[in-house]
Amino acid sequence: MAKSFEFLFDYGSPFSYLANIQTPGFARRAGAAVIYRPILLGAVLKATGNSSPMAVPAKARYMADDLRRWAARYGVEFRMNPYPFLGNTLPLMRGAVAAQRVGAFGAYHDAIFRAVWADGLDLGDRGVLGDALRRAGIDAATLVAAAELPEVKDELRRNTENAIARGVFGAPSFLVGDELYWGNDRFDFIAEALARSV
Repeated sequence: MAKSFEFLFDYGSPFSYLANIQTPGFARRAGAAVIYRPILLGAVLKATGNSSPMAVPAKARYMADDLRRWAARYGVEFRMNPYPFLGNTLPLMRGAVAAQRVGAFGAYHDAIFRAVWADGLDLGDRGVLGDALRRAGIDAATLVAAAELPEVKDELRRNTENAIARGVFGAPSFLVGDELYWGNDRFDFIAEALARSV
């Protein structure tokens, strides 16, 4: 059986953005497939009694500095997104599930992460979101409609409930079998777990 690991993410998580940049290269080096699992981070935080670091002023200040450090380490663009849609990423996460179902996930995933955390766009504005999707070569109207399908909503709900049941409390999270790794800086541990899984 081929090696694989799960990457659980929410577009509202800046550390998920940073982890996402590293994930494809890591997977190639590890000879493993990535299973991308969109989850709703707000629901995970609520269910686990966790809260956003932004809710604690000292943590928020530290996190802003830490994000800049990691972006510099990875050599990537990063901008804190000031828009309130980040408090409810439900439409974007349903969009991820819909994109997986219609075969547009790679383009959608990269476009959304870039729009949120490199370009600092307000994806709560439907026009801005539509423009970002069109630039990525995605039929925005079709994808937005697909994101409203009951089966898409159900899949995102199942992903989130399953994540909580498996011990996930934040994003990004990675799973190798039942082993959980949280954070954008856990790739060494994930590599060791993948090596043990052979």
